[in-house]
Amino acid sequence: MSDATTRPRIGVSSCLLGEKVRFDGGHKRDRFLTDTFGRFVDWVSVCPEVECGLPIPRESMHLSGDPESPRLVTTKSNVDMTPRMKRWAKTRLAELKEAELSGFIFKSKSPSSGMERVKVYTDTGMPKKVGVGIFARAFMEHFPLTPVEEEGRLHDADLRENFIERVFAMERLRDLIGGRASRREIVEFQARHKLQLMAHSPKLQKETGRLVARAAELKPRELYDRYAELFVEALKQRATPGKNANVLQHAMGYFRKDLSSDERQEAQEHIENYRLGYTPLIVPVTMVSHYVRKYQTEYLRNQTYLEPHPLELKLRNHA
Repeated sequence: MSDATTRPRIGVSSCLLGEKVRFDGGHKRDRFLTDTFGRFVDWVSVCPEVECGLPIPRESMHLSGDPESPRLVTTKSNVDMTPRMKRWAKTRLAELKEAELSGFIFKSKSPSSGMERVKVYTDTGMPKKVGVGIFARAFMEHFPLTPVEEEGRLHDADLRENFIERVFAMERLRDLIGGRASRREIVEFQARHKLQLMAHSPKLQKETGRLVARAAELKPRELYDRYAELFVEALKQRATPGKNANVLQHAMGYFRKDLSSDERQEAQEHIENYRLGYTPLIVPVTMVSHYVRKYQTEYLRNQTYLEPHPLELKLRNHA
């Protein structure tokens, strides 16, 4: 139904792939990334500390000073590595722009790559978990629309699903806008993503719809930029059981004339059981997909909501 076969390019901290690049010569291989998710994406491995010229093994480092603009210093010798890291990051970010990444997975707690809650040592000597890694901050500022996560947060089923859904959506969005889409193609893209956007943010789904309706009034670059901002912001919002249930009810409305009263009642029970947390989302989604195939409902057949990412990842199988 959706184009879930595209292989997005995803940036990732090298140690998470099992590369022995950490300060102690070790790695932090994440088997979900290497053995499961890695079957559907192409990794772009990045290790800021090694790539900026530091050896393996090496002295450990930490963030120090102002949390909003911390310095990266070696733990024992107190050598400031911040200028070196920033010079390297500027060049690497230019390379990553050419790579057209659809996401990035950072190593948590890292003074170079941690996305949030990295320890920052203040003047008192006591660390506060309020920092962002030097490279991670630069990446997020340079690519504000690109989905990012840390491997630790991906252990949460909801956060994992949301991130991976955004990765595949970003890949589709990049194909659309990168190909200098016509206004008609943007209208079609919005139509395909209507239910997916509605599941995350009904408000922003309507706002993207209003923007697309005015497409003829806007210059292409203005249309692309504003649409991308709204689209990405919408999918950042959590798709709750309540919002998913509303979308499923909306989809079932397309079969009002096709289903018997018993079938409609069964459908309502599946949706309600999901909403209450008794069954996973895959149950009512599979039911809707069955009716789409049975009754050849073209509008729903094209909806990315029904398959926003590869089924093999089983992201909708948790209750």
